[in-house]
Amino acid sequence: MELEQVVVDVASALVAVDSCGVPFKQFRNGVGPYGEPQLLGAVARHLRTLPFYGESVKTKRTPDLLIPDHWALEFKIARPFGDNGREAEDWSVNMLHPYAGNVSLLGDCLKLQQLNGAERKAAIVVGYEHTPPRISLSPLLRAFEVVAERVMDIELGPRVQVMCAGLCHPVHQQFVVAGWEVMRPAAKDSLGEIRPDR
Repeated sequence: MELEQVVVDVASALVAVDSCGVPFKQFRNGVGPYGEPQLLGAVARHLRTLPFYGESVKTKRTPDLLIPDHWALEFKIARPFGDNGREAEDWSVNMLHPYAGNVSLLGDCLKLQQLNGAERKAAIVVGYEHTPPRISLSPLLRAFEVVAERVMDIELGPRVQVMCAGLCHPVHQQFVVAGWEVMRPAAKDSLGEIRPDR
């Protein structure tokens, strides 16, 4: 199973949550206000209804979502605006804080590189925008790639992305699901030369 299919299936899960008419806590209807644990629980339930995934999909502490023998996935939500329509403060920090041991997506990439198991690893962002965007997520996604690859030496696969408009929430009107495979770090020999990790 390729990451492209996983991203498409995650997007279909978000559409299903958005159309169910069940609000998250006291917020307005729509998938946009859901917290990360609640959203991932709904995504996992949806994936289990699809023939390829079956009952094996599970949410965990690390990784956030496990598709056994296929993918270990870490997720982050990016919301430039709150349910009230006001611009959120520090909304991009949970993607770009460039240190090990923190809860940013960059920190998650480092965790994924150290994670044992046969599964391929990937980092996924679920981001919400107005239609058209009042604050575009495109610069944030590009900034994540630049910091990961040029500052932190994290090798990412090409970005896989799905966008969906027409959501029911008046602020979170469309979403983008973007994913990157996180490659295993290259090993170095005793002279500091990089050699392929086996």
